Amino acid sequence: MLDTPIYLEDSFETALNLIGITNVRAPRAAVSETLSSRRLIVNPTVWVSFMVVAGLLALTLGGAPYYLQGMGSRVRNPLHAWFRSGGTIGQSLGLLALASFLFLWLYPLRKRVRALSHFGALPVWLRVHTMVGFFLPWLVALHAAWRFSGLAGLAFFAMLIVWTSGIVGRYLYRRIPRNQQGVELTLDQVASRRRELLLEISTRTGLSPQAIEAATLDRLAPAANPGVMGTLRRFVADDWVRRRAVGDLERLAATSGKTRTQDRDAWKRILDLTRQQVALEQEARLLEATRRVFRHWHAAHLPVGITALLAVIVHVTVVIAVGATWFH
Repeated sequence: MLDTPIYLEDSFETALNLIGITNVRAPRAAVSETLSSRRLIVNPTVWVSFMVVAGLLALTLGGAPYYLQGMGSRVRNPLHAWFRSGGTIGQSLGLLALASFLFLWLYPLRKRVRALSHFGALPVWLRVHTMVGFFLPWLVALHAAWRFSGLAGLAFFAMLIVWTSGIVGRYLYRRIPRNQQGVELTLDQVASRRRELLLEISTRTGLSPQAIEAATLDRLAPAANPGVMGTLRRFVADDWVRRRAVGDLERLAATSGKTRTQDRDAWKRILDLTRQQVALEQEARLLEATRRVFRHWHAAHLPVGITALLAVIVHVTVVIAVGATWFH
């Protein structure tokens, strides 16, 4: 939910909620007028990610004639001075990768140092941290000219382990319900939020809350503490069950004739609310188990990250010491 952009139909209610006024809905007329405009607002992360992918892809394709050659042939290629690890482009990408890697360590500092609390909200920091970390291995691979040997190779593969761990960590983070400031919700707060979603779905569809719960929650497994591996298996099963629960609601609404009164955008919003409502119930049932798995993940993620950081520092130190830089 934290990554979901705020659409025009939600702006009135969201603005009131942010200043402490709750249980106020946007006027129905305003909602109907803005539904057709909701695609005009896009999460900025999507645009930035698109531009980064375009840039990295352009560099990959531009250097492909060089990257696809053997080492003996590369030195005679006109692109060698540009795309080799110590070349103008290759080493510039290395400096950018180093800056990106060091930037990733600002997020843990932001979480732990209270004096930095006024430097942006944690969810925003996490989104930027995740985006930078996601593209970093590609950037490092271009810097290395797709050659991974020696200390540079060790640093790259350590970074890949951190990258894989980060993907898992982001998945776990999203399984713990939080408010817009990134603070974990209590079980009572989760239950309250789920009831709000349930009532909103009921209002929008005309179905009773009991019928909606029967259609969407009957498939859910009971609360349990299945251990680390069991919890991970439940996560995957819950993702599948949530898809089926949304389909069950669609079929119930179609059978009741409720979908005939909804336009496509309004119905899409209803299904989005349903996913949130089912996800909250799933998260509540596994909350303690998820927190325990997340603690195990933290214990493993930080040492690997420190190992990658040390390998990168040694690599950069050696490169500068031997003068293998175009700016030396």
